Amino acid sequence: MEKLNIIFMGTPKFSVPVLKMLIENYNVIGVFTQIDKPSGRKNEIIFSPIKQLALDNNIKVFQPLKLKEETELVFDLKPDIIITCAYGQILPEEVINYPKYGCINVHASLLPKLRGGDPIHKAIIYGYKQTGITIMYMDKNMDTGDIINTQEIDIEEIDTYDTLHDKLSLAAPILLQNTLEEIISNKHIRIKQNDNEATYAYIVKKEEEKIDFNKSTKDVYNQIRGLSSVPGAYTTLDNKIIKVYSAKKDHNDSNKKPGTIININKDSIGVKTLDGEILLTEIQMEGKKRTLVKDYLNGIDSKKLLGRELK
Repeated sequence: MEKLNIIFMGTPKFSVPVLKMLIENYNVIGVFTQIDKPSGRKNEIIFSPIKQLALDNNIKVFQPLKLKEETELVFDLKPDIIITCAYGQILPEEVINYPKYGCINVHASLLPKLRGGDPIHKAIIYGYKQTGITIMYMDKNMDTGDIINTQEIDIEEIDTYDTLHDKLSLAAPILLQNTLEEIISNKHIRIKQNDNEATYAYIVKKEEEKIDFNKSTKDVYNQIRGLSSVPGAYTTLDNKIIKVYSAKKDHNDSNKKPGTIININKDSIGVKTLDGEILLTEIQMEGKKRTLVKDYLNGIDSKKLLGRELK
């Protein structure tokens, strides 16, 4: 098998298993990742997970603010193939067209469904029963290139963003390795995407994080688990933010206004939705640590919550 000279482009934790596989099986000649950013209360500079992995393996790291303005960084390395996985920048056409074996992307959905930057969050929020990994050739547009391989992953009723993220992240390198072997041996196929079937998963906006209890119980439940634990769904009580990380669905024919706290149980706070009740089981009060609701209730007069409205 030919020993490919690979440039890898990625940034977050999701991409780490992919880069590990490439390091173990191929010749990674350079890693491109987003610029370092301050993090936490002390604004300390934290390397991206991909940068740290590359440095640990003595691989050159490049962090152009805008790749389209520094394309020579790619050309100087003379890659046989470029592989991207959650890089965070759109590649210019001259870079896409440069490598011998092309430029391929690892995307966390079954394209053309969920094109865009937040396909894992949106798969759960939109109530999808299935998603997966797509290996595709890149073109000038966002996630529209020809499909090479896919791997389906079921979305369970209890899956959150975190659990689905990990399932997809672990599936990605296996599918990619099989795909690379097919590309090298010229046994791969190219399947054009049907744009008429496309859906989109644009980056989650701040207003999408706020819980709307006027929606159905199912929709509220999907929103909470689709945003757990990053960035987290939220509501407010007395103008103070409450992050909600886990919940359960329940039936309730109360005629109370959606958003009203209608039940206090030993391990949950029941809130009226459009068609039922959502039981909040893990929260984070503003200025406090994340906690199970059963522990939160132990420290307060829980009866005073009944009838109050979350907004």
